[in-house]
Amino acid sequence: MANKPNTPTLRPRFSFMWFWAFVLISIIGYSMFGEQKARPIEGDWAMINDLIELGYVERINVLDKEKATVFLTEEAMKAVAEDERFANIPTTGAQITFNTGGDIQYFAEQVERAEQTAIENGVDAERVKIKYERTERGWASYLVEFLPWLLIIAVWIFIMRGMTRGGAGGGGNIMNVGKARAQVFDKDKKERVTFKDVAGLEEAKVEIMEIVDFLKKADKYKALGAKIPKGALLVGPPGTGKTLLAKAVAGEANVPFLSISGSDFVEMFVGVGASRVRDLFEQAKKVAPCIVFIDEIDAIGRARGKNSGFSGNDERENTLNQLLTEMDGFQTNTGVIVLAATNRVDILDKALMRAGRFDRQIEVGLPDVKERQAIFEVHLKNLKLADKLDREFLAKQTPGFAGADIANVCNEAALIAARGNKSAVTQEDFLAAIDRIVGGLERRNMPMSPAERRSTAIHEAGHATVMWRLKNCDPVLKITIIPRGRSLGATWYLPEERANHNVEHFMHKMAGLLGGRIAEQMLMNITSTGAINDLERTSKTAYAMVAYYGMSPAVGNISFYDASGQRDMFTKPFSERTAELIDSEVRRLVDEAVEITRNIIDTERENIERLADLLIAKETIFTEDIESILGKSAQQIAREELEAAEAATKAMQEPASEIDDTEDVDITYEVVPTPAEEAEVQGDGKTDEI
Repeated sequence: MANKPNTPTLRPRFSFMWFWAFVLISIIGYSMFGEQKARPIEGDWAMINDLIELGYVERINVLDKEKATVFLTEEAMKAVAEDERFANIPTTGAQITFNTGGDIQYFAEQVERAEQTAIENGVDAERVKIKYERTERGWASYLVEFLPWLLIIAVWIFIMRGMTRGGAGGGGNIMNVGKARAQVFDKDKKERVTFKDVAGLEEAKVEIMEIVDFLKKADKYKALGAKIPKGALLVGPPGTGKTLLAKAVAGEANVPFLSISGSDFVEMFVGVGASRVRDLFEQAKKVAPCIVFIDEIDAIGRARGKNSGFSGNDERENTLNQLLTEMDGFQTNTGVIVLAATNRVDILDKALMRAGRFDRQIEVGLPDVKERQAIFEVHLKNLKLADKLDREFLAKQTPGFAGADIANVCNEAALIAARGNKSAVTQEDFLAAIDRIVGGLERRNMPMSPAERRSTAIHEAGHATVMWRLKNCDPVLKITIIPRGRSLGATWYLPEERANHNVEHFMHKMAGLLGGRIAEQMLMNITSTGAINDLERTSKTAYAMVAYYGMSPAVGNISFYDASGQRDMFTKPFSERTAELIDSEVRRLVDEAVEITRNIIDTERENIERLADLLIAKETIFTEDIESILGKSAQQIAREELEAAEAATKAMQEPASEIDDTEDVDITYEVVPTPAEEAEVQGDGKTDEI
């Protein structure tokens, strides 16, 4: 018989919780089912007076001048046995308790009067013995009496310290819950932020410099009777530098800067938000002239009366009302300028936006290519860079990036260089960082069959070819079939930063988006799920042309766009007949874009196959590789023609003496549309399922 291995026996571990549970159950059981002695019944003086007149009371013990216990005689116990009032009276000890009222002298007189009545009635009984006692209270009795209150106070202080911990105005003190938690940056601080530290935002700087100039030279404006705007609202997408710009204003003006977030005013207690607003402006008045900066003001500045789930006495509305009063109420705040930042200006209350409060809205938008280059210069200072790094090239590769996005690109490039054990950050690291941020993480180990790989290559080659042949499409930068994120491949293009859109641009854009789907259908006779992102963007573009931009002759010059964002999402501003017309026009526009795409792909079949073969071989190809197969792009040809036309026009405007006698040249002018395109580097998404 084989010996079994010695396995340790699992024994239950002792826990004090079981001991305390047993004690608690024992106490509860004894209190419910244990022996219970009969307690004296509650009485009043009328009852006691009757018993004394009948001679039934033997003695009375008075404790602490108020609580009296009555002991009856044996004859009295027998006499009151049939009385319902004394049904549960104990047979031993005290039988009745009552309150004397605290006046011992009056109580003694009442007892004596009752005894006199008994004598007059011929009752033969001994006089009632009255004994006065006083409770000797030790420290234990006081502890038992005050312990619950001490526990309640301790728990309350603990909760309030947890709620107010971390705030500058809170300080962990329960009495400071209504104080503003503003961070104060003193004007004498050595490390100040100025406009030199803020790259880009040139237009916003020009607008806001007037506030800085007023704080520096207030007498010049007052002498002319001018009033500086009381508030300026910085509006723009997230990460564009609104908070940094506000700090620069304070640094340039050399005045104190009080910074607070809109969410710091929101509290569970009623009236705390309004109290903090008052305290904030009180602090500002003491150090005026100064700047008060409220970040994310939409937390308290949301339009009133539109929250159906709240009553009209909502705490947020009370806080907003107090803010409105402080900014332009009965009392004036001389020298206090309020700056605020938000990216949800459409939901702010109209009273907050009127003249006299936030007089100006300063647009802090996405930086253009020159501003992005300046932002790169700021964030590249702390990086160890390679010798050859083209800042202008990096700026062109990041259209639509905000300042925070550029900072993220720089940090991600440094991380990629560190993972590659490089001694400096190269330009390839920055391109890899941009691909990582925009497209997602590479998935080279993703399983793909040869047929799926070929389908992806044809799809991306179709995109690139159509966009290469249409002059209003954005220039193609590179093509890849390396999976990233949720996409199996991507066609990277460089959006041109334009200021206007037209119909031809939209049509070319939709044709480029549909190039992948049509190429798969025409060259491989398949329809896959990889075009879901392309179809979504195409549909949105077509609906925007018809319903927003008035680019449909059938619908007319009508826009159903709601710029205020206040329209109910469940109601349409047009009839069902108009909706059918919009749908038919959208389908017509998409069909026209499909026809443009089919014509190009039918002509470029061989080139698309060659691009697909090159993609399968290299996985990633760039502009030079595409140009070697397709030749010059339509965008490049249009640009060269425009440059030639501009040069000829310039030559015609020069003095005649400087112009050589040459043959007349026929010049054909072609207006190249410059519609605005949302600045983004968009990858073509191919997913496994719709």
